[in-house]
This record gives sequence, structure tokens and C-alpha cells, in this order.
Amino acid sequence: MTEASTHRYLIALGSNRRLPGVGNPRAVLDAAVAALAEEGWQVEAVSRWIDSRPLGPSLRRYANGAALIAGDLDPPETLESLKAIEQAFGRERRGQRWRSRTLDLDIVLWSGGAWHSPELAIPHPAFRERDFVLRPAAQIAPHWHDPVTRLTVRQLWRRAERRA
Repeated sequence: MTEASTHRYLIALGSNRRLPGVGNPRAVLDAAVAALAEEGWQVEAVSRWIDSRPLGPSLRRYANGAALIAGDLDPPETLESLKAIEQAFGRERRGQRWRSRTLDLDIVLWSGGAWHSPELAIPHPAFRERDFVLRPAAQIAPHWHDPVTRLTVRQLWRRAERRA
């Protein structure tokens, strides 16, 4: 039997709602990082939290950040793990898109390159245009490459800054 291989993932975290018993959105992100570790993920690095404007109809500002995690789950299993954590934090996936939420965990990149299935696309389809993803990601994974553009996270962030 072969050993399970370790995969590394760059995860974007976001919250714009208080969670009773946890606190404000920044406290929710702190608790989410702890939940990742409790689920068996090795948390290798965590960015500083930043504040950002919401996309879509939500009026509440977001707390955002990024984390590098490692584990032996393939991308579909990782997505299920992240969804379970979101659900434990009260995330509901019905109703209006981009509404306020207690926790959003997105797979941005992974050490295996690109992944495409009906349920999941890696790299995240919109990450190249999102400062609230790129800025924290550049703090902890500046040299990770986008397998599509071949640019580093730092290069993508600098391009996004110039457009802003």
C-alpha cells in the first residue's frame, strides 16, 4: 500500500457577519483557522486579516484573509471538508448569491496545479481580479504560481493593484 500524498492548498477566508458565541467577523476567521486544524489540516501559514467592500447586494464590509493548509485529501474531498466547516459556522447556501455570510472558505490554488469538475474549479475562477484574495495570499504564498497564467501570486496582486 502506498502512503497518501500530501497536498497543499491556498484557501481564501471571508466573513461579514457576527457569529453568536464567537464574535465579530475577524473572530470568526480566527475560529475558522482553528476549525481547519481541528479537522486535521496542517495550517502552515495565515495572513493578516484585511477589511474589504462587499461584492453584490450585501452592505456589510468583509474581513478577509488567506491560509496555506496541507493534508492528504484530494480537491473534491477538500471542498467537502471546507463546506462542512462553513456549515458548522452557520453558512447557508440558498437564496441570493453574494449575500452576507458568517464564513466563506474558497480553494484558490493547490499544489497539484489545475482541477476542473462540475463542482469545483482550481484555480478559483475569479481570484485574479480580487484584491481581497490576492493581497492576503501574497503575504503567505507570494511565489505560488497560477497554473493558467504562470504568474506568481505576487505578480497577479501587483497587476490587480495597478488596475485599481
